Amino acid sequence: MRVHEVRELSNDQLHEELEKAAKELMNLRFSAATNQLTNTNEPGAVKKTIARIRTVIRERQIQEAG
Repeated sequence: MRVHEVRELSNDQLHEELEKAAKELMNLRFSAATNQLTNTNEPGAVKKTIARIRTVIRERQIQEAG
């Protein structure tokens, strides 16, 4: 998910996407542990998506406070 796509989401949608991405990362970690992971770049991409979502959430929190 690109950053401009993340910025278009509402706060509720952001939290839903964050939860979904965290679950996906956990599943990818289990797949990697059992040697069933076919694309080894996938966990890194999910981590970046999580970071983007958290960044947008934090930016919005700072805007509301300031």
